[in-house]
Amino acid sequence: MPKHEFSVDMTCEGCSNTVTRVLNKLGGVQFDIDLPNKKVCIDSEHSVDTLLETLGKTGKAVSYLALDP
Repeated sequence: MPKHEFSVDMTCEGCSNTVTRVLNKLGGVQFDIDLPNKKVCIDSEHSVDTLLETLGKTGKAVSYLALDP
C-alpha cells in the first residue's frame, strides 16, 4: 500500500483524536499520528484527494507532504 504523509495543524490530543475518528470512519487505512511534528502518515489505496478531503473534515489546516514508495 502506498504511504502518504500529511501535515495537519494539530495542537492537542483532542485534535489527534479527531483525525483518528475521521480516518477510522473512512476505513481501509493504517496510520500513525505524530502530534509534536503535526504529521499524519497514512498507508492506503485511497487517492490523495480522498485522504485530503477526509482530513479536511477535522476543520484543521491540511497539506500533502510526500508519497513514500
